[in-house]
Amino acid sequence: MSNPLTHFDDQGASRMVDVGDKPVSARMARASARVRMAESTLQLVQSGTAKKGNVLEVARLAGIMAAKRTDELIPLCHSLPLDAVEIQFNFPDSQRIDISATARVTAKTGVEMEAMIAASIAALTIYDMCKGVDRGMVIEQVRLEEKSGGRSGHFVRAEE
Repeated sequence: MSNPLTHFDDQGASRMVDVGDKPVSARMARASARVRMAESTLQLVQSGTAKKGNVLEVARLAGIMAAKRTDELIPLCHSLPLDAVEIQFNFPDSQRIDISATARVTAKTGVEMEAMIAASIAALTIYDMCKGVDRGMVIEQVRLEEKSGGRSGHFVRAEE
């Protein structure tokens, strides 16, 4: 039986998966992350009056830039010519920012890691820009929400 962990060969050595024979297809992945913070910190973020500037726009740019460099951060990821990366922020309550990062590519391999890197770095950027007023912030629940394209088909995380 072959190893189900595709980044290892049958002897357990690390390897970059060979995608040379795979067909090119349109692929999409959407990932999310959450940042919990004090209510006063979220008010600063939403008002745009944080000392370091517009927190959400800096976080959006950081997430997009990070997605483009995923192959430099995750050792066995392929370099991908991303078609698009979008980051959205929602405020479900007075102490939380929900981040949604969507990555799209037309390629031989998926963009799940790019979407998760984008969500993670956007969250870390929010922390960095607000840590002067709230060191108790918590980054949590970085996860894949949806992916489409490729041999494994469509995945959507079930509602909790």
